[in-house]
Amino acid sequence: MTDDSERILSRDVKATLIPHGESMELPEGSRVTITHRLGGNYTVMTENGMFRIGGEDADSLGEDVETPDFNVEGGDPEGPPSEELVWTQLKKVFDPEIPVNIVDLGLVYSMESRELDEGGYKVFVAMTLTAPGCGMGPSIAEDARSKVVQVPGVSEAQVDIVWDPPWNQDMISEEGKMELGLI
Repeated sequence: MTDDSERILSRDVKATLIPHGESMELPEGSRVTITHRLGGNYTVMTENGMFRIGGEDADSLGEDVETPDFNVEGGDPEGPPSEELVWTQLKKVFDPEIPVNIVDLGLVYSMESRELDEGGYKVFVAMTLTAPGCGMGPSIAEDARSKVVQVPGVSEAQVDIVWDPPWNQDMISEEGKMELGLI
């Protein structure tokens, strides 16, 4: 192989077809090119298209599997979750086609936490996608949910995809615009 980003899968691996969001299996021996390493996940190109491979399957690419940090530093596990830590976790979530996190892309519209009757807190996130037809929405929302529940004090998280207001490029943060070369 001529490039560090080119790999041969060492085993069969579950992957998500981009942008359709269909779950598929890439067979052992498939040649892939890693195009992005985002939020612990991998975007790869194959002769059959673009796929997202979860970080838990990094070993199939010859990469180290990152162990999720379920003990996010800071916050009080007995008290309400830190909003700052929740936003920090959301900044670790990426659309696999765009190298900017969902917060700086302007996809997260709101975040709030509510105390549960049985104890603990549930965090509610409303987010959108760059395009209504994006099949990756459920994968991105699940990635966001899994990152938020790692925050001390969060017992549950719910991420809803909403369409109002419609997303547009003006919603991208200055940092996101710089990353995308828009300014």
